[in-house]
Formats: sequence, structure tokens, C-alpha cells
Amino acid sequence: MPERPDFQAKQYAFAAHIRDPENVAAPEGIEDRRMAIYRKLFFNNLLNLLATMFPVMRKIHSEERWRGMIRQFMQHHKAETPYFLELPEEFLSFLQDEYQPEPSDHPFLLELAHYEYVELALSVSTAENDMHGIEPDGDLLAEIPVKSDLTWAFAYRYPVHRISPEFLPSEPDAEPVYLAIYRGSNDKVRFLELNAAMAALLDAIENNTENRNGEALIRALAEKIAYPDMQAFLKHGEHALVEMRDLEIITGTRRAD
Repeated sequence: MPERPDFQAKQYAFAAHIRDPENVAAPEGIEDRRMAIYRKLFFNNLLNLLATMFPVMRKIHSEERWRGMIRQFMQHHKAETPYFLELPEEFLSFLQDEYQPEPSDHPFLLELAHYEYVELALSVSTAENDMHGIEPDGDLLAEIPVKSDLTWAFAYRYPVHRISPEFLPSEPDAEPVYLAIYRGSNDKVRFLELNAAMAALLDAIENNTENRNGEALIRALAEKIAYPDMQAFLKHGEHALVEMRDLEIITGTRRAD
């Protein structure tokens, strides 16, 4: 491999020192007073930017611990993008693959980071719902319910949506925590906690390759879980569909071909 031009070698040496000043010497010929300005500027900008992107994570950690995590990020992670709005994905990737946890770390750390990343990613997503052929007020039982492209559903082991400095669970919940994270027409990102049946219904709507109408989806789900009262389950399912449409988790219905 040919040697880098001198100016480029200087840039790499400068960046390497900024990322890890305790272990990588500063480039020769630069006054330390000047380097100190850059060390502080780069680190504090990243520290504060990630704090705004992962606000709950920042709140539940001490200043020292948070600074240590950011320093690890700078030391070990090679980002694939220069864009600020994609920085949360880079930080999540670091936590998943490179972060060296400490015994005192919260067991829900990675799940909380994922949840906060999803909130931000959805808020800046350029996805749009194609409303061609969609009836916003269609019959949710007789026609085919349609999930919004701005609804993302996940199952977590911990109730990540409730974590705060006052609530730091040490054990996962007995059952999965199902969350629909969605962005409405007002562009606000919200979440809805789903029970297992509602989560399964939303998943069935998203993966409705057989183009079943709402009633058929609910009946199939009732049979799958062996629910003893079909009529009661149909009623519960209809209420769930109405609630999800009111929240814009479902955009409406379309007719079967």
C-alpha cells in the first residue's frame, strides 16, 4: 500500500489522538495548548449530542460513567457515516458489538438504547404512507386493515418505556413487553403498550399475505390460541382495531380483490 501524503498522515494522527488522547500521542509540531482545545471541543460535542439523542440513558448514569461510555465509543468504534442524524445507529452498533460492560451496568442497557434509537429514527424517517386505495374510515372487520408504515412494533424483556432514574428494574418482566412505536400525522412519536393478543393481531395485519379481512384475522388468532369464547374475542379484537386506527397505528382498510 502506498504511503499517505504528508497532510493526510497528519490528519490521521490528529484524529487518532483526539479519539484516544491518553494512549495516542499528539502529532509533532502542534502546541499542546492548541490540541487541548480540539480534544475538549470534539469530546464535549459528542458527549452532549448523544445525551440529547439518548436522554434516559444519560439521566440514569453518573457524569463519570457517561463520559466513560462516550470515550469508549470514540476509542473503539469506526463510524460508517458522517451524518449527525445517523449517529444514534452508530452508538447502538457500538453498544451491541464493541462496548465493554462493567459489573455495575444495568441489565436493560442495550434494550433501552434500542428503544431510544427507535424513537429518534422514527421521528426523522422519510417514509410515507401510500393512501391510494385506502379507506380511512372503512369497515375494519369486513375489509382488510392496513398498518401504517410509520408504526414499528418490538418485543422487549424489560419495560423500557417506563425506565427512569426512579425506576431501574434489575430483572426482566415475566412476559415480553410489546410496544408499538408510531408517528402520527402531527409528526409526534408516541408508543402504545400492547398485550400479547393485540401484538399478535398487529403482526398478522402486517404479514397478511392471504389478504384476510379483519374478522378473519381475529378468528384465526382466536383459533391459534384456543380462546374459548369466539364472540367475545371478536368483540375485543374489533375494539383493538378501532383503538389502533384512532391512534393512526392503522391507516384504514382496503377492499379484497
